[in-house]
Amino acid sequence: MAEVLGRDEVRRALVEDRAREDATTRLLGATAAAAATARLVAEGRFVVAGLPVVGTVFAELDPAARVVPCIAEGGRSEPGAVLATVHARGEALLAGERVALNFLQHLSGVATLTRRAVDAVAGTPARITHTRKTTPGLRALELYAVRVGGGVDNRASLANAVLWKDNHWALLAGGSLRAALEAVQPGVPVMVEVENDAQLEAALAARVRHLLVDNQPPKRLAAWARRAGPQVTIHASGGITPETARAYAEAGAHLIAIGALTHSAPAVQIRCDIAEF
Repeated sequence: MAEVLGRDEVRRALVEDRAREDATTRLLGATAAAAATARLVAEGRFVVAGLPVVGTVFAELDPAARVVPCIAEGGRSEPGAVLATVHARGEALLAGERVALNFLQHLSGVATLTRRAVDAVAGTPARITHTRKTTPGLRALELYAVRVGGGVDNRASLANAVLWKDNHWALLAGGSLRAALEAVQPGVPVMVEVENDAQLEAALAARVRHLLVDNQPPKRLAAWARRAGPQVTIHASGGITPETARAYAEAGAHLIAIGALTHSAPAVQIRCDIAEF
């Protein structure tokens, strides 16, 4: 069976909302089982992300439900634009409305903030990426929204790559970084965070080819990028925003990680109007 985007997350959200026990919709009686149509309407300008998840929500409540997009995933909305129409039993529309909007508003917010950052570094070699500062249980969907917004993938979990950070340096306690990295399994990417010149030199001596420069000003990043040379990927992070991203791109960062894409993206405004019942 093909993977359905957000199936597990949707099922948890529907259980949380007790969507199949809707006390209000029950008052409609048999009328609620009739076919109906709803429109998802934008109340602002934003990048649309999450329409496939909306489809998953309503399919869980009504296997015959159909979601017809009116704006492509990754497209830009205008106020009043119909993002999609949903055709399903009235009771399914009412039961799934809030869950569907929660996903669509949040994921569109992530994609919109990502697109702002991507636009900010346009014309440079730099690419915008995410961090692991995600909502527990929603990481896969939030990283999907980053991609919809034009961002690129990064380490999505502790198992995806070696990322040697400040606390690993602390626990190394004067030991050899090069010796520690010899235990890395073949094919596993290696990234090393550097906070000072000594760590930079140790990483370069260990032939590390991906450096994470965290919480450093663009001027210092530029100096370290020159020292590392063009064969080393420079990955900037630490409090970077769409407004400051270009300075890091122009300083020589190849990747710019912005935690706010997932932990602070404001939800966009979308409403659900049932047009026919």
